[in-house]
Amino acid sequence: MHHIQNIAKGTSEFISQVASNVPITFAGGTDDDRIGTSFKRIKDAIDENEGELLLGFCDLSSSTMNLEMAAEMSDKDVLLQKVPIVEGAYTAGALLHAGLPFEAVLEQLQELEIDK
Repeated sequence: MHHIQNIAKGTSEFISQVASNVPITFAGGTDDDRIGTSFKRIKDAIDENEGELLLGFCDLSSSTMNLEMAAEMSDKDVLLQKVPIVEGAYTAGALLHAGLPFEAVLEQLQELEIDK
C-alpha cells in the first residue's frame, strides 16, 4: 500500500519477477488517481488476493491506518509489516518463493523493522 500508485504497481511487478508463485496484490493512490491512499483500494486488494494469511506493507500513516481498518473488516488475517516496502516485500516474496516456512519469513522481516 503506497501513496503513489506507480510505486505500488512497480513494486508489485518487481516482486512478481522473483516470486511468481506468491499471490501479490497492491493498492496505491486515491480513488481519483491522486497521491494519497484509498480505503476501498486497500480493501479490494485484500479481498482480491487468493491467500488467507497476508503480509501487508505500507509507506506512511494514512496507508497504515487504512490497511489496519481494511484488515479488521476482512475475514483474512493480514499481518502489517513495519519494514521498508520494496526491501521488505522483496525479501518476503523471494523467501516464500524459495519455500521457507512462513514463520521463518516473519523472523527475517523482523530484522528489517523500522522502530518509528
